[in-house]
Order: sequence, then C-alpha cells, then structure tokens
Amino acid sequence: MRLLLPLLLISSVALAQAPALRTPPPPAIPREFRATWAASVGNIDWPVQAGASVAQQQADLKALLDMAVRVRLNVVILQVRPSADALYASTLEPWSEYLTGRMGQPPNPRWDPLQFACDEAHARGLELHAWINPFRARYFKTLSNPSPDHVVKRHPDWVLPYGNLLWLDPGNPAVREHVLQVAIDIVQRYDVDGFHVDDYFYPYPVRSPDGGWLNFPDVKSYGRYRRDGGRMDQGDWRRDCVNQFVESLYARIHRAKPWVKVGVSPFGIWRPGYPPGTKGLDQYLLLYSDARLWLNQGWCDYIAPQLYWPVNSREQGFYGLVRWWEQENTKGRLLTPGLNSAKIGDDRRVGDILDQIRIARSNGAEGEIFWNAASLQRNFGGLANLLPQDLFSQPALVPPTPWLKVETPEAPTIKEEAASPTLLNLSWSLATNAPTRVVVMQQRLGVQWRSEILPATVRRLSLDRRRGQVIPEEVRLVPISRTGVEGPPAVWPAQ
Repeated sequence: MRLLLPLLLISSVALAQAPALRTPPPPAIPREFRATWAASVGNIDWPVQAGASVAQQQADLKALLDMAVRVRLNVVILQVRPSADALYASTLEPWSEYLTGRMGQPPNPRWDPLQFACDEAHARGLELHAWINPFRARYFKTLSNPSPDHVVKRHPDWVLPYGNLLWLDPGNPAVREHVLQVAIDIVQRYDVDGFHVDDYFYPYPVRSPDGGWLNFPDVKSYGRYRRDGGRMDQGDWRRDCVNQFVESLYARIHRAKPWVKVGVSPFGIWRPGYPPGTKGLDQYLLLYSDARLWLNQGWCDYIAPQLYWPVNSREQGFYGLVRWWEQENTKGRLLTPGLNSAKIGDDRRVGDILDQIRIARSNGAEGEIFWNAASLQRNFGGLANLLPQDLFSQPALVPPTPWLKVETPEAPTIKEEAASPTLLNLSWSLATNAPTRVVVMQQRLGVQWRSEILPATVRRLSLDRRRGQVIPEEVRLVPISRTGVEGPPAVWPAQ
C-alpha cells in the first residue's frame, strides 16, 4: 500500500494535467428577416384566380407557404385589404372581389382566408404579417361593381378620384379613424405576427394635360382645416395627416397587442440628393410621406424601403441608399429593404438580387423582402433554387424586437419515453407563462451540433439506430417568444 499511494498520486496529477476534451457550446442560430410580399390586388400572387373553388384557393395558399419554407424564408406578408375590402371575415368592409369574383359575395363554403393563413403559416414555423393598403378605395383592375356596403357607396364624401383610381381622402379625420379601426379589428381578432402598410398614402402623381402634376382634389378637406384655424400650407398639412395616421397606427396596435410588429414599406428614396447623387421621385414633396421622420421617431418596428433598382443603378445606387437608411435608423429598428426579384430577366440578372443581399448584410440591414411571391414560385433566374444553396443555406430566426416588452417563455419540459440503446423518444410540453412561436432544437453528435427551427406545434423527437438514424449525446430545446427573444433552454439528458 505504501508503494501504491505515490503511484496513484502521480497518476492523478498526470490526469489533471492532460488536456480535457471540451464539449463545444451550441452555435448561435442566424438571425435575418427573410420575407416575401404576397399581393392579392389584381390576383398578382394570391388568390391565383378570383372565384376559384375554396379547395383550390386553399391549395394555392399552402403551395405559397410551402415555397417560403423551401426557400428558407421566415415571414410571409399577405395583402388582406387591397382596396377598402377584405380577404377575411369583416363587419367593417365587404368581401374582396379578388377572392370570390364579386365584391361583397362571401366564399362558399364559408371560410376565413386570414385565419387559415395564420394557422398554416404557424404550422410551418413562418410568421404571417397582415398587409393593408390604407387609402386606396378602388383599383383599376376591377372585377365587379362596388357592393352596397363598400365605402364608395356608404361614404361617397370620403372618396376622391385621381388618375384611374379612387382614393380615400387622408385629410379627412373620419377616413383615418375608419382605417385605424380596420387595422385594430384585424390585430385583435387574428393571431398575426405583424401588421404592414405599403407606400400608398397619397397617390403617386399623375401628369395633367399641360404637363404638370395633376393636383389631388382634396379642396374640401383642406378648406375645412383652414376654416378651423389651421395655418399649414397644403403640402405640410398633407404630410401631417399621414404622420398622424402612422403615429396613431403604431401606438394603437401596440396597445391592442404589444408583440405585433408594425412594418411600413415606403418608396426607396426619401428625397432626391439623400444620399448625394441620388435622383428620382421626391416622396416627401409629391407623396407627402416623411418616412425619415417615422423611422427617426420609432413609429415602426421594421422599415422596408423599396429599393427596386438594379444594383449598379447610377442614380439610385443600392449601396448608398442602404447606408443612408441605416444612418437614419436612430431607434435601432429592423431595416429590411425591398428587392425587386420580379424584374429578373427584364432589366437585371439574378446576380443583382444576390449582390443586393450581400450588400445589405454588410451595411446594417437585418433582412430583405422580395417583391414578389410569384417571382419566387416561378423561380425567376433560378433564384428560388440559388438562395437555399448559398445565402440562405442555414435556416434563420426573425431578428428580435426586444423594445416590444412582452414576457419571455420559460424552458420547455422534456420527457423521455421508452428508453433503450437503439431508440430515443423525446416529447416535450411548452411553458404556459407566455406563448412560444417557434422552438430551436439543437442536437450534439460528438463535438458537432446540428440545429433546426421547429414550429411550436412539433412536440416529439423519435430516432431509431436500426433505421440508420444517429442518436445524439445531447438535445437542447430553446423557446423563442413572439418577439423573437430566446427563453432558457431545456436540456436532455438533464444536467
């Protein structure tokens, strides 16, 4: 025993000095807002055909969502109110003609496309954002006459003609309040992850016969403002009307549901000369949209300036515009520029879109939105194949929005069933203190980690060595809140 003790001590020292085989920590999951717009107006993206059977429209919507998963997107922005109408059950506005072929006609058999879209998107681990056009009353591609409950019939005094469209007057407080009520109705009744408005506040200008800009015919509402003591000129007053709407929309949606992200997609140029050398439409002057103010004030959770020009456009340089918008992002909101993949094969190569994603990533942007879903479904230039092979080779979580203060889910509870050397059967339940939108599952095989993002509806992992499946040494389940914040992980085997 006297001889053995020193040998044991030496052995212990030697073992202590030997380099330990370290288990690497699980890697961080990439974060990127990867989205597409799916437009209903004119049956651009979905519904594919107005008046098609309910079964066909549901199948088409599922195919669009399946495409999003295949391309490794994580957000679908679905247009549900294209022209003061509704692709959902509404008591405020009529059923859309782009759904059933005739305005005001409900689908038969009855279904709710927005509820269906939310359920199907969440079952695939996707976010679903409801997109409305706030002030367009009638599009030029109409399929039927207005129904008696449409705004042009119920409130003709709210409606103004301009160009080949009909518009709700943003200068009318009753109009703004109506649109806000429509927005809150959607947010309160549907489990949407975001609420989105596009660039149509005041209409894009139309030339008059003399070559100048045709003035928007809001003489009555502006005159009322002046008679009530207002002193702003017409341009500043119009911008103020839009500013009031955007600020109120942001505040009221978050009062209804603090976790719902508010997104806005303005024209890509704030004003010519910003940044220097930029030329194009002056949205501040002609669209009465002060998108820089909205971003500076934090009246959105993500902003998607429509940077729809080719990557090397001389007068609308993508690099300079991304940098300018990011420099204006003083509140740290998500910058997710819109990319025009629909123009692939027209005035740009597929490489333009890929280069724009790389430039955006390296200059402060946190994602991108593709215009439009059809360009991805039809695989213009092979883009839908190239993205998951290269830039989207890894799945990504939507970036967090921690300024939207909501409770973070606690760790899931894992249960092991039917344990054996050849089988692994895990099931889990999610915490009830706060909703979990998705779960990140990370499996460790030796020193390698494998990660995937699971819909919250997935609650099992079953592996069988006899089928050639590898059983990991460790499994971690990380709950992700509705605002993208990570909760504490659950770990198997328990530590």
